[in-house]
Amino acid sequence: MFLSNLMFSLNATVPVFLMMVFGWFVHRFGLLDDHATAQINKFVFKLLLPALLFMDLSTADFKAVWDGRFVLFCVCVTLISVGIAFLYSIPHRDGAERGEIIQASYRSSAAILGIAFVNNIYGHATMAALMIAGTVPIYNIVAVIALSLTSPDNKGGRGVYLNTLKGIVTNPIILGIIAGLLWSIIGIPQPFIMSKSISYLGSMATPLSLIALGASFKFSEARDKLGVTLGIAFLKLVFFASVFLPVAVHFGFRGEKLIAILVMLGSATTGSCFVMAKNFGHKGVITSFTVMITTMLSSVTLTTWLFILKSLKYI
Repeated sequence: MFLSNLMFSLNATVPVFLMMVFGWFVHRFGLLDDHATAQINKFVFKLLLPALLFMDLSTADFKAVWDGRFVLFCVCVTLISVGIAFLYSIPHRDGAERGEIIQASYRSSAAILGIAFVNNIYGHATMAALMIAGTVPIYNIVAVIALSLTSPDNKGGRGVYLNTLKGIVTNPIILGIIAGLLWSIIGIPQPFIMSKSISYLGSMATPLSLIALGASFKFSEARDKLGVTLGIAFLKLVFFASVFLPVAVHFGFRGEKLIAILVMLGSATTGSCFVMAKNFGHKGVITSFTVMITTMLSSVTLTTWLFILKSLKYI
């Protein structure tokens, strides 16, 4: 079990890391310049990521498997995690980077890794879809608020709150989530041509966002952010899981639900954080460094958490 979980975790995380490395080499050899990378980020943010989330959520049968207690737990834990991430960001001197710290600390690869991870173990990913329904809207709304209020482009004043609200309402990712949830709840059938076309768009989101992330990565700038980034990685991969997994066990969550909670708490920071940070005017150095480090380390930490839960017969 240990070796199989190790191989699964490596298979899930190493390709992600290699895509970022590939993006860095592509930029270094001049095949992608900074302008092209910025355009890719906008394309992913405004079209591909909304398509990916719509695809994941619109095809899930929430009516048949809805568990309000499980979803409420995911929502509450996510909000508490956001609060902890905010407290961690306060001592940081650069106010513009606090939004990046907050987002990178709480936001997991729920949509991308969650379904694959649970499906690999149980053959289906129903509880992962419910976890996504409870957490992904919060992930994105909080990210829009944190990144807007701390954006270097933000000049302050009364208009900032209206601009932040406008950013939430018009955010393409949030619109994709709402559309996917409504589509699933109403139960509208998807024509094959539509579902296939959306799946093509959604399947491009992850590789393109990772390539753009790697192409934008600057080692010289990242070295100065090592301390804060390691702190984020500790929160993301160790702290949240060590605090909230025992609580989940206490509330009686087992098996597939507990695995979904583990993914929510302890998986790597998602690459879409970088795309959002860049689109709100942030440098993205802390975010890209965090994605790289948590991706590398999560194969070890997730395997360790799985081994502990399996040994204690909780999964």
